Amino acid sequence: MGEIKRGFEPVYDKDSKLLILGSFPSVKSRQIEFYYGNKQNKFWKTVCGFFGEDVPGDTEGKKQFLYRRNIALWDIVTECEIVGSQDSTIKNFKTADIEKLLQNSKISFIMINGGTAFSIFEKRFAGIKVQYKKMPSTSPANTRFSKEEWFDTLSGIFAGA
Repeated sequence: MGEIKRGFEPVYDKDSKLLILGSFPSVKSRQIEFYYGNKQNKFWKTVCGFFGEDVPGDTEGKKQFLYRRNIALWDIVTECEIVGSQDSTIKNFKTADIEKLLQNSKISFIMINGGTAFSIFEKRFAGIKVQYKKMPSTSPANTRFSKEEWFDTLSGIFAGA
């Protein structure tokens, strides 16, 4: 049996209205102990860019951005065995307590970042009462990333915000 790796606590507060759900932190994210730590990942550039903001330079700035924009951030897998950063190697995993997060926030939509996160989410939370959508992964490994699809979805959630 391999070493169990642990993910991060969710970033959210009672006013969060959107949950962005990834799969599990990459090696680089685990090294800096925060979400989307690989500078080649398109997550921060995309989400901050949607709001016309520069990407904050540190973890605290990123957390403040998320709180200010009412965005919650978490991963569907909270602990697992994994080889490097490869989602395809995730095994012996535990899933996030999404229901608890929903009870303690105003989340009305979940954007799921990539296929692995979506697959695990659908198996575990198929009957969830909150609308959700599979998004193209922001991973540098995804050559078919669509910033436009992210912007369109974010526009629908934050229209008039």
